[in-house]
Amino acid sequence: MVDKNTKMANSVLKKIEWLGHAGFMIKASGKTVVIDPFQVTKDIKADLVLLTHSHYDHCSIADLEKIRKPDTKFVTESDSAGKFEGDTTILKPNEKTTVLGFDIKTVPAYNTNKNFHPKESGWLGFIINIDGVNVYHAGDTDLIPEMNSVKTDIMLVPVSGTYLMTAEEAIEAVTRIKPAIAVPMHYDAIVGTKKDADFFKEGCKDICEVVIKD
Repeated sequence: MVDKNTKMANSVLKKIEWLGHAGFMIKASGKTVVIDPFQVTKDIKADLVLLTHSHYDHCSIADLEKIRKPDTKFVTESDSAGKFEGDTTILKPNEKTTVLGFDIKTVPAYNTNKNFHPKESGWLGFIINIDGVNVYHAGDTDLIPEMNSVKTDIMLVPVSGTYLMTAEEAIEAVTRIKPAIAVPMHYDAIVGTKKDADFFKEGCKDICEVVIKD
């Protein structure tokens, strides 16, 4: 029997579209929310854009100009906010805000054994509540202690390795967090391949449902 949380998570999952790499679009409550757009090929007009950090494949100015409207709102950290103009809420890790009716929490995102994403930069993962379901976009991160306290229904998790956690570490992250559904990301663009996503899915089969988005 499918429990209520899993049923709700599956309902929200249908509203989440992978845009490639670490980019996602969520359509809910009559709004379009976009996270980390990069090399977007779809015609999108975003009401709200969340940016995890300032690297070009997450804070892509060309893509922001493509998807933004005059009244688009942005939520990000200070490095990214300095790269564009607009109605922007600047957050640090472990903070909360509500924008356009969406409750948003930030989670730290950083490297533990490499220096591409230093902890002191204050870059972000996001937990956004969609129709009563928490969706956690982990950002560019390694397996970090702060994940032990994350509570989410859907986890969008990087699996590529090199600049962030490997697929093996992503499996451990899911083991700690225990979402109802996990979606692998951050592959097939710069680093990582579909094999990483497949490995992740196989490794999570006894932990939670894994959906590989096309």
